[in-house]
Amino acid sequence: MLKRTPLFEAHRTFHAKLVDFSGYEMPLQYKGIKEEHLAVRNRAGMFDVSHMGEILIRGERALEVVQELTVNNAALLKAGQSQYSVMCLDNGGIVDDLLVYCLSGQEFMLVVNASNIEKDFNWIMQVNDGRAEVSDISEEIALIAVQGPEAVSIMQKLTRDKPGDIPMFEFRSMEVSDYDNILVSATGYTGERGFELYCNIRHVNVCDLWENIMVAGEPNGIRPCGLGARDTLRLEAGLALYGSDLTEDHTPLEAGLSWLVKWDKGSFMGKDALLAQKSRGVSRRLCGFVVQDERRIPRSGHAIIGTDGEVLGNVTSGGLSFMLDRGIAMGYIPTEHAEAGNSVMIRIRDKEYPSEVVRLPFHKRKK
Repeated sequence: MLKRTPLFEAHRTFHAKLVDFSGYEMPLQYKGIKEEHLAVRNRAGMFDVSHMGEILIRGERALEVVQELTVNNAALLKAGQSQYSVMCLDNGGIVDDLLVYCLSGQEFMLVVNASNIEKDFNWIMQVNDGRAEVSDISEEIALIAVQGPEAVSIMQKLTRDKPGDIPMFEFRSMEVSDYDNILVSATGYTGERGFELYCNIRHVNVCDLWENIMVAGEPNGIRPCGLGARDTLRLEAGLALYGSDLTEDHTPLEAGLSWLVKWDKGSFMGKDALLAQKSRGVSRRLCGFVVQDERRIPRSGHAIIGTDGEVLGNVTSGGLSFMLDRGIAMGYIPTEHAEAGNSVMIRIRDKEYPSEVVRLPFHKRKK
């Protein structure tokens, strides 16, 4: 039996095409992936991301536990700030990528991927070893993302606060559409400016909130968006997906996330293994690729081939960039082939097509 988010009835009202995603019955699309993608790039789109997991860590030693779990430095966070990070195994492999929210000096919320909630909770409990109070509040939280250039204007219609003043990776508790204590976070997974709204379903009728945002955003061109556009947007923005681009077989150094690793913060899970890898040099890197033939679209599993015919790796994420009108992909290849501007071939349907290694992201938002 598939789970349903608190917004399920809203999806049916807006005639979403529903699919199984990580055990949830979720909207793949409404009117079409391309239309929804371009709405977010040019105007605004709204997503149900309530399937994501939220795990609270509380107590006098909460920061100590978060510091050991994650590679970034959570000690730099003040209440109202968040940071992107990853959790690693002892061998440096990535358990999950996540957002760390500092609710107070003794309370942190970790926002994890839907497919990893149980695995992450068990890992957190193992590392915690009784030092802090850990609770999975995922079933209590609905999460709505409003993304795109018009997101600030739309949100401003629904609150007396000033969401546009929230810096990136900060959050505030606000009254939105007459609902109190909604955590409004200046984060997202599209490459565009926008917000994520964390709502406690005991206090917020999220279907009502969804419809109110749609009404407020109608003059701004807002569209309801599904998982299809969420994936094409994040890929175009060069944002990695756990389970595809990030796994326990990859380290943050290989995945282009070395900037997250704060070596001087003290001990953390995987530090010794990552230091050893840093010392000997990374043998493979996650790269971006653009296919030169505009009609060919790479998909996960397609081979990436060097100019000498050697298979260098495989596509981990692939699709069509609606902004570039080209096929784009990410994948791991040996470091010596990973310089931007290098030429490779990507095998699509038993034929090889010239492609270029490029720096991520594929598309940058307008300032």
